[in-house]
Amino acid sequence: MAGHSIPIRAMILAAGRGERMRPLTDQTPKPLLSVGGQALIEYPIQALAASGVRDIIVNLGHLGTQIRDHLGDGRRWGVNIQYSPEPPGALETGGGIFHALPLLGSAPFIVINGDVWSDYPYTRLPRRLNGLGHLVLVANPPHHPEGDFVLHPGQQVHTQGQPRLTFAGISVLHPALFADCQAGRFSLSPLLRAAADSGLLSGEHYTGQWLDIGTPQRLHALDAQLSGAIS
Repeated sequence: MAGHSIPIRAMILAAGRGERMRPLTDQTPKPLLSVGGQALIEYPIQALAASGVRDIIVNLGHLGTQIRDHLGDGRRWGVNIQYSPEPPGALETGGGIFHALPLLGSAPFIVINGDVWSDYPYTRLPRRLNGLGHLVLVANPPHHPEGDFVLHPGQQVHTQGQPRLTFAGISVLHPALFADCQAGRFSLSPLLRAAADSGLLSGEHYTGQWLDIGTPQRLHALDAQLSGAIS
């Protein structure tokens, strides 16, 4: 693309159990729940494809075979999808990314939580990092009023101070963020907080549409919004 390029690989985190979404997720993995007439995970795939990303890794856990069967190799969206199957119980966010590093390569890569919906344009993401990561932050939603991070002038992300913002589940990460990690189950959050405390995390405040699909009520609200927009 002219003028701006973005990381060539992206990972969509899709291995979670979706406990808060039960019973909807008892027979269907959360990323395949239908909103606006298509599976939730199709929205970030379409957005990444429109932004020029061609290589996407999807991690698989709970009912992961259904996700693989639904998405296939990604050619219908003009992308190449590879899968990173995880052991029973999955590996959480950090462990799942670490497990997929051989597929992600040595350059910075995009990571998207599979249970968020947003109209964020991925062409805005930085191609190069000045540290270990870049986070998209949003205004604190009602269910998470305390937020996660503070964005200082110069796009520096810190853990202390006010006003606080919420991590949108959209980021660019450098593989070096995981340099001291070992295989197994662990969260991404402590790694991000440590990088922020070390001055190695940049960020941006996105004010467009964003929703964490954490409950059936939020899923239904988004479905109504998108279905109304389509009709």
